[in-house]
Order: sequence, then C-alpha cells, then structure tokens
Amino acid sequence: MGVATAPPPPTTSKTLQKQYLEAVGAYQYVLTFLFMGGRRSEWIRNQAIWRQLRDYYPVKLVKTAELPPDQNYVLGAHPHGIMCTGFLCNFSTESNGFSQLFPGLRPRLAVLAGLFYLPVYRDYIMSFGLCPVSRQSLDFILSQPQLGQAVVIMVGGAHEALYSVPGEHCLTLQKRKGFVRLALRHGASLVPVYSFGENDIFRLKAFATGSWQHWCQLTFKKLMGFSPCIFWGRGLFSATSWGLLPFAAPITTVVGRPIPVPQRLHPTEEEVNHYHALYMKALEQLFEEHKESCGVPASTCLTFI
Repeated sequence: MGVATAPPPPTTSKTLQKQYLEAVGAYQYVLTFLFMGGRRSEWIRNQAIWRQLRDYYPVKLVKTAELPPDQNYVLGAHPHGIMCTGFLCNFSTESNGFSQLFPGLRPRLAVLAGLFYLPVYRDYIMSFGLCPVSRQSLDFILSQPQLGQAVVIMVGGAHEALYSVPGEHCLTLQKRKGFVRLALRHGASLVPVYSFGENDIFRLKAFATGSWQHWCQLTFKKLMGFSPCIFWGRGLFSATSWGLLPFAAPITTVVGRPIPVPQRLHPTEEEVNHYHALYMKALEQLFEEHKESCGVPASTCLTFI
C-alpha cells in the first residue's frame, strides 16, 4: 500500500498566541517527564494541549502498511532520544489521529518500571496508556482475549539516550533480543518504527566511550535503571539562551511493515536470532526508504551497537 500520513498542521504563518501555546505544550511535557514522576483515559489522550505539542516541532505520523486489528503487535521504537517525544505524541495521545490511521489497535507505550513506584506520577502516565517495561506487564497485555494489542518498546532504552546526538543515528540493538522473545512467546508480529528528528530537539554532552564520565553514567544506569545525561534546549522566552524548552526540529515517526512471527512458548536461540536478524534488516530498510524525505542526507547510515 502507499504511505499514509497524518494531516499536517496548517502551513500559514503562526500568530504570537499560537507560538506561545505550542511552547507551553512542549514545555509542559518536559516538566512532566522530569518532575512528575490512572488508568488509560481517552479524555487525557485527546486533550488540546497535545495538538499544541504536535505543532511546536511539528510531529508527524507516517503509516507504510496496514496493521489489522485481528492480531497483536510488538513495535520496536527507535531511537530513544532524550525524552521519546515523538513516540509519546504519536502513540500515547491522539494528536496525530493514531486510532484513525490504525483502527482497532490499542497502543501501550512501555517505559521504565521504576516510574510506577511514584504514586502521583504513576496515575498520570497510566492515563496515557503507558505500562511498565517488565516481562510480567507485557505478557499480561499480550495475553488479553481482545486482539489488537500493540506494545511499543524503546528497545535501546536508557543506554541509547547517551547517543542522542543531533544528526547521528546510533542504535543500541545488536544484543537487545528480549522484545523478539516476547513476540515469539505470544505470536505477535514485529513492527519496526523509526522516529526521524528525535535526536535533534536537544543538545547533548556526549562523553567518549571509556572515559570516567561515561563509566559513571553506565554505573548509575546499572544502579538506578536510567542514565543521567547533560542536555539542554533553548530558553522559554529567548531562542538564544539555554533552557529546557526543546528546539523546534521536525519529528517524523514512520511505522514499518509487520513481520509475521509464529508462537513459540519456549523459543530457541536459533529462532530468536533468526527473527532478530529479520527485524534489523527491516529496520535498516525502513530507514533507507524514508531518510531523504525526512531531511537526512543520502550518505547517512544507521549504526548498530
């Protein structure tokens, strides 16, 4: 099938009020991500503030193939970026009309399990349909009698955030195979997803591999589950000052074609490696097919670590 894209925001020049509302939409997500931490709520997912967040960058959602709701899916999301903004906007809100592009699917964005130990933050993020990225939680979702479950996993996780350098496309994937085992246990199709521009909305201080700073980041990740990053955006009232407001760089999330996976309650390593290789190839193909239309130079390639 052809590529379907969610309708973009109007291209007319923005009023000062519109720019202000978009900045507020982007900034409130940053503050929520950093400092706030119910159950899934369609009312929360359809709030107007998410459309302002969408228009600020802007964020787009591109569909390349049908995902029939008569089966379940495991969507691998890449890259993690600093705050997974494109994935939150497209899968956890209706700002780009996910339910219209993929009718019958119920997306669940899987995030760090430790976030759900914070009472207020837990209820808030659960209203988006977020869930812990734990085996127990993901097995429970994909075991539901109602088909059309779509689990979205940031495969590279916190480690990949350390490589969120603008213009670079470095993915932590070579040894990440748990999501493939999950898909095999439930017979859920694997779907590669790439969010172009996710690494461009903040500036990151990247430390060389082997340096003491990088060692500290990895050690902290082992202890706490996430990696501390030194990052910055622009100021809330001035584009030339430092701050936490992200830079307004376009983000385009492209959902690839599904890879059929058989159900194996106890998959062998050979089966896991086979479907992992198929997934990596499909992801690389997705990147190559869409990179130039998303502003990435033709000479740029994905790097897997």
